Amino acid sequence: MGEDAGEDTGLGRDFGWLWRAFAVSSLGTWLALDAIPLIAILALDVSATQVSWISAAGGAAGALLAVPLGPWVEFRPKRPLMIRADLVRFLALMTVPAAYGLGVLSYVQLLVVAMLVAAADIVFVGAGGAHLKALVPERHLTRANGRFEAVMWISTAIGPPAGGALVGMLGPVVTTVLNATSYLLSALGLRAISAPEPAPPARGAGASRLAEVVEGWRVIARDPVLRLLFANTALVSALIMATAPLLTYLMLNDLHFTPLEYGLGFGIPCLGGLAGSRLSAPLVRRFGQRRILLGFGMARALWLVGLAFVGPGTGGLLVVIAVELAMIFCMGVYNPVYVTYRLRSAPNDALARVLTAWTISGRAVTAAATALWGGLAWLTSPRTAIAVAGILLIGTGALLPWRERAMAGHS
Repeated sequence: MGEDAGEDTGLGRDFGWLWRAFAVSSLGTWLALDAIPLIAILALDVSATQVSWISAAGGAAGALLAVPLGPWVEFRPKRPLMIRADLVRFLALMTVPAAYGLGVLSYVQLLVVAMLVAAADIVFVGAGGAHLKALVPERHLTRANGRFEAVMWISTAIGPPAGGALVGMLGPVVTTVLNATSYLLSALGLRAISAPEPAPPARGAGASRLAEVVEGWRVIARDPVLRLLFANTALVSALIMATAPLLTYLMLNDLHFTPLEYGLGFGIPCLGGLAGSRLSAPLVRRFGQRRILLGFGMARALWLVGLAFVGPGTGGLLVVIAVELAMIFCMGVYNPVYVTYRLRSAPNDALARVLTAWTISGRAVTAAATALWGGLAWLTSPRTAIAVAGILLIGTGALLPWRERAMAGHS
């Protein structure tokens, strides 16, 4: 008990406010999962292609807008930037119910809102990681990231079903209002943090703007472990996310699962993510960071191929739950460890740019993979496309830093 109390003291009151801000915004985000495409379908009667454009254009344009923002985030105090990002997301999202109520909502407005929210997301991630590293003692980073991971999986489990029920009862914009409000509450939580921030890094004399923009990618490229984790993480996320719409189509259209069964198939396994996130720090203390990073990094890639064998009925639903549960549990253990390693390895004067570069690249690769796998499913079938992604996902284990011993010093 003494050790736990010491760890709680190490995280501190200010971390509590940061955690609450993340928790409320995470729940709002998952309540409003796919809210903008849903509004486009229900309120504007757009085509399937136009719905796809909202997701693709929002993510791509948001990433493009965020590229020059890396240095801007790096050389400024992080907490005010996080608050401003929250306020931008709040104001952008609140224009949707306002326009809907006035009868002037348009497809172009939804596109612009999606772009602004995506860009603000990237700014928040870049500033938030640097702020966490300054706020929490290094020995507590894995535990802190585990708490964020736990909240994310809880929100993932309860948000989409609750959001769907609210939309059914109260109309298509209700979850957008709740999501916007969550960002306002997040900003208020961040304002309650009292610890002074360390001064941001100073701009190097004579450094060109282009060099400042690409510094995040340079730091990743120079570090052999970060370079491999960067490639592995981008590909794993892209392959998993690229199969998500295909599995949705397979379950609802080909196998005729009900929406409730579909929701259970993805809600129940998120409890595995919660369990994994709670076990992450104890496992690192027992086995060391390197073993957990490599073992669970490989284990999380083994399961996706099983979704290609999903059949109809209760048996098929149990296969989905079992596969997703195993994969998400491994991700729940792995993610806090890899995030902590990244925070410790990146230099403080380039950390925000590293996190921004990481996020931009990951979203770009995911967008490309989603488009590519949509084409593969059209040429073959959703089941075949899922199987190909699952086999390739196993191969991403080769990109883990098996031969790099440098990470042992961060255990």
